[in-house]
Amino acid sequence: MSVKAFKLVSAVEREMLMGDKNYINIECIECCGKNLYIGTNDCFIYHFLLDEKISTAGKITFAATKQLHKYLGLKKPVSELKAASALTRLLVLCDNTITLVNMMNLEPVPTGAKIKGAVTFTLNENPVSGDPFCVEVCIISVKRRTIQMFMVFEDRVQIVKEVFTPEQPCAVAVDGYYLCLALTTQYIILNYNTGVSQDLFPYCSDEKRPIVKRIGRQEFLLAGPGGLGMFATVDGISQRAPVHWSENVIGAALCFPYVVALDDEFITVHSMLDQQQKQTLPFKEGHILQDFEGKVIVATNKGVYILVPLPLEKQIQDLLASHRVEEALVLAKGARRNIPKEKFQVMYKRILQQAGFIQFAQLQFLEAKELFR
Repeated sequence: MSVKAFKLVSAVEREMLMGDKNYINIECIECCGKNLYIGTNDCFIYHFLLDEKISTAGKITFAATKQLHKYLGLKKPVSELKAASALTRLLVLCDNTITLVNMMNLEPVPTGAKIKGAVTFTLNENPVSGDPFCVEVCIISVKRRTIQMFMVFEDRVQIVKEVFTPEQPCAVAVDGYYLCLALTTQYIILNYNTGVSQDLFPYCSDEKRPIVKRIGRQEFLLAGPGGLGMFATVDGISQRAPVHWSENVIGAALCFPYVVALDDEFITVHSMLDQQQKQTLPFKEGHILQDFEGKVIVATNKGVYILVPLPLEKQIQDLLASHRVEEALVLAKGARRNIPKEKFQVMYKRILQQAGFIQFAQLQFLEAKELFR
């Protein structure tokens, strides 16, 4: 049975981006606060401001206002964008080179600081340097079986470490000193400070696109064999049961308490609390799914959409209305980390009371008594 956990809302229509130029495709996106950046296949970066509007009926819409667009001067697609808001810099990967540009005017930094030879890159969201005016960047290098760590400042870059891997890496996520890597045939955890590595489980990157995503301190989400979404800590263990995805998942995101996955036909929503599939949204031709500071964004080649979560209280009330008491209580307990303590206690008491009356009406007196207690 389904829960309405998210609504899909259009954010950037194709006309705003490409007008009548059909050959333009969205390659990558980045969102930082209200700033939305889009990289395209014809080497442009577009900057939009996203405004969230709530109608009197509670309906959420987004208005995107185009700020500017910038041509990077190459005949190559912009393959990745990452914002470093503390530095007001946007890191742009194009033609195996990471360039630093100003977040507001999209102009390259005057020093021309660059990182060359990058296949893909990610930022360390749990940095080890402790310097607030620097971001730590991990790249998969064009050099075979090589990962490089950099410190990126406002106008310069500095290499910190070069690490060699047992097989060719094809995807990476970072937490502190730990790298979670998808290699050609398996996933591993590698501490780049000590060089100690830990095998996780086998995976064939030739058959499927690997997914490696940091979802919290010292924890990652991976696309495992048999269409499983697997959780792994830096110690190489799993503290949560896996979720059952389809075999051809393209991307995954986290919006607690849900794991959202994209395949070539659907967006699916699973609960991390009971691993059950809660919602399925038809979505054709999607190729990007990412979460940014709790905002989940999906994109096709031509448009950008936002998955707006429905308030958890509304979801819990919907479950109670359908007499799904167990699920409602599991979700209510899980909501504890998202709601201030006093407000949570008032809400939770009310939910227990409602659940008790539902069980009582179904003649489940013992269960009702426990809930009333």
